[in-house]
Amino acid sequence: MVASPQIQRWVFLAMIALASGCATSGEKLARVSWEEASRVERPAAEPKSAPSKSLERIGSLSELLQRAKLENHGIQAAYERWEAAIEGIAGARTLPDPKLTYANFLQSVETRLGPQNQKFGLAQTIPLGKLGPRGDIAANQARVMEAHVRKAEQNLELRLSELWFDYYFLARSVQITEENLSLMEQLESVALSQYAAGKASQASVVRAQVELAKLEDRLRTLRDAKEPLIAMMSAELSSDTSHEYSAPASLPSPGSIPSSAELKGWLRRENPELNATLYELKKTEFASKLANRSTIPNLTLGVEYIDTGEAVSPSLLDSGKDAAVVMAAITLPIWLNKNGSQKREARANVSAKAEELDQLESRLLAELEQAHFKFRDAERRIDLFATTLLPKARQSLEVSERAFAANEIKFLDLVDSQRTLLEFELNFEQALVTRAKALAKLNRLVGGVLVSGETRMN
Repeated sequence: MVASPQIQRWVFLAMIALASGCATSGEKLARVSWEEASRVERPAAEPKSAPSKSLERIGSLSELLQRAKLENHGIQAAYERWEAAIEGIAGARTLPDPKLTYANFLQSVETRLGPQNQKFGLAQTIPLGKLGPRGDIAANQARVMEAHVRKAEQNLELRLSELWFDYYFLARSVQITEENLSLMEQLESVALSQYAAGKASQASVVRAQVELAKLEDRLRTLRDAKEPLIAMMSAELSSDTSHEYSAPASLPSPGSIPSSAELKGWLRRENPELNATLYELKKTEFASKLANRSTIPNLTLGVEYIDTGEAVSPSLLDSGKDAAVVMAAITLPIWLNKNGSQKREARANVSAKAEELDQLESRLLAELEQAHFKFRDAERRIDLFATTLLPKARQSLEVSERAFAANEIKFLDLVDSQRTLLEFELNFEQALVTRAKALAKLNRLVGGVLVSGETRMN
């Protein structure tokens, strides 16, 4: 029994539909993640307008990070690459374009039913067993791009946090140096009075003036360092807006942080660089799966319609009846060397990516240990300065001032006490900055799951 043309047509279409398959779970997860990020997190593209500089005041680190996420061109580019990877999934798992053919017989082919004048053909190639792995490769590439977005965001947050902490240290250094400059001016006045009364030598006055000049030079250097620091922060934001930054009054308060074991667990689960490499490994595994299927023939299904004219005897049964042909073809993957080479190449790529993943995890864990050590060491130094060294240095300066007024010590001893206090105050602030930077580094390594507080200066 010969199937009717209608049945043949529907069978042909059904085979194509089945071969094209449905969206894989990997593709669905990638699209859900993208749609959620687009709705909640992705920076909104603002329409380009005539250039007009507006002034925006930024008073806290959280405001700076929020503006940077919206305006940073690197973040926007990362989202565009992610979107491009998402759009590439459908193309990877879709059948190749069908082929439509037309042929005209330059000289009609005479048949019993009439002359054949022209024919039309439609063919569809179906890469059997290959569309699924191709879709999985594209879906994992999208997850790689998603992880790169997270990595770009957290690297940006780390860079800006470190710059903000440097800005804090600069502001505190200026303030401390100004206070010490004022103190040195008072000491110079005391030295002049002692010299006028014959209780101190001219060398004491000269020494006070030298220390004053050194402090004034340091203060000028600190003030000049503000503009380059602000320029580095502004470089991460929109160039269409001028930014003014309030000097931070304090640094993030870390409170208690998780144990080293907990931090390592978070790093393995949440670190975007590690996740990106993990999805790259999955991508190479699906590429290996695809290479293993290179020996499966590609199937081509097609139909041809032949236009037939009237027979010489029009009364002949089925005179002029058009002909329809169903055809099938397969490729012959007979080049064993090529196919074997593709499989070995794919397996080598999987092994290389697995080694890369292990090496990356080891490096990140080492960075975590280093950042954790810096955090603990900074906390120890902060406690040392706050509870011991700074109170003792202030007490020593007060005692030295009274002793110098009573002509019991030399002016050099008084200057040493003042210089020691200045050094301790700056070292204390540097320890605060080191702790804040270590916390920010820990936060980046564990995927941004640590939370810290912050206050601002009005």
